[in-house]
Amino acid sequence: MTAFARPAGPRSLADRRAAAEAGEAVLRGVLAEDGARLLLLVPDPHARFAAAEVAAPFAASVLDDGYGVCSYVFAWTPSREPLPASGVLGGYLEGFGDLRMRPDAASAIPLGDRTWAVVCDAEWPSGQVAELAPREVLRGQLAALEGLGLVPSVGIEHEVVFRDAAGAPLTAHGVDYAVGGTERLAPLLRDLRTALDEAGLGVESARAECHPGQYEIVLRHRDALAACDDVLLQQLIVRRVAARHDVTASYLAAPETGQGNSGHVHLSLSTVDGSAPDLLGGFLAGVLRDARALTAVWAPTWNSYVRLRTAPFSPRDVRWGHDDRTASVRVAGPPANRRLEFRFPGADAQPHLVVAALLAAGRFGLEEGLTPPAPGVAAGSLAGSPWEALSLLDRVGKLLGEDVAAQVAALLTEEIDTGLAAVTDFQRQRGALRS
Repeated sequence: MTAFARPAGPRSLADRRAAAEAGEAVLRGVLAEDGARLLLLVPDPHARFAAAEVAAPFAASVLDDGYGVCSYVFAWTPSREPLPASGVLGGYLEGFGDLRMRPDAASAIPLGDRTWAVVCDAEWPSGQVAELAPREVLRGQLAALEGLGLVPSVGIEHEVVFRDAAGAPLTAHGVDYAVGGTERLAPLLRDLRTALDEAGLGVESARAECHPGQYEIVLRHRDALAACDDVLLQQLIVRRVAARHDVTASYLAAPETGQGNSGHVHLSLSTVDGSAPDLLGGFLAGVLRDARALTAVWAPTWNSYVRLRTAPFSPRDVRWGHDDRTASVRVAGPPANRRLEFRFPGADAQPHLVVAALLAAGRFGLEEGLTPPAPGVAAGSLAGSPWEALSLLDRVGKLLGEDVAAQVAALLTEEIDTGLAAVTDFQRQRGALRS
């Protein structure tokens, strides 16, 4: 096992810090070689990375001193314009100064051509953590859960649609679990398999999916920080390999009406001593209670609501069931080793925030001794529009903190405003019908 391996199963924050220290020693040796480069990556609120590349010999010193990134990366729009500078966001936009990226060597992967990618934390020049960084939001929830003696293990499934240069899906129809019909995908998948293997991300399975051009790649379950970092690293690799084939890889939540790209989260809990607590009590009940209030986390974009409203396997009703893929929470696995599959999020959701929200809601349920409804009984529904989701953010403040709720509110408000300012093909088609 290398210093950068992602072991399956849970890891406490202390164990993860130890892995980072071991990985740093190895990474220093790699970066001491001529021609080595380090790609510094910071997860932003839009489920993508802000990046800076540094070259040897300077790259090794970044492990000691960090490297600057403009603070607005946690307060920008998808088009990299600053959000309105109000409340906590103002500190990230005032003067557009630098935060310091601090590499987490436990996340390092090789990208080929002597380049290594590493996911970073972000801190202010004072050394105080950047509280709106998605990694920091998740770390806070992990620490709170460890306060109850619990550590999660997380696996994330992301679906993607591959399209050719003309915009056509690489399969003409749905190819769920198929081998035949995927021939156009084969050259891309061969190179993608090699790239993911070389990166050491630990792919568990991959298969063709239900919609045209759709494919799913599943990483093995691992500690929560690694699961969220690695699913974004996977997207980075998928897009790079696809581009070499003149193909686009789309993680849009609803590629078309009636279709969905999911970002399902599989989660189990262990006690610090390694035993498995019952997930079907307070933890499940807490998530079911707060799932509606957290819709803006599961569904951060205008397109997210097309998925929630039209895709049949993206149920808006908040209910759970045993091995039931029509439920928004599926209980899977044998009784002695159960896990919960949360089917709320789309592939466009920010994974660190999604997992942080699940842990916060579940922890509140444990602390309050909640009891879930019977399987199959609806406990409400997710918000059906971004406006409705926006109205529910007071509860997000209780779960994730007022600053994070303000950030989510600013992001969703900008999404709504930008959508209302756009002229789309839908509007043109509706206009033509009135002629």
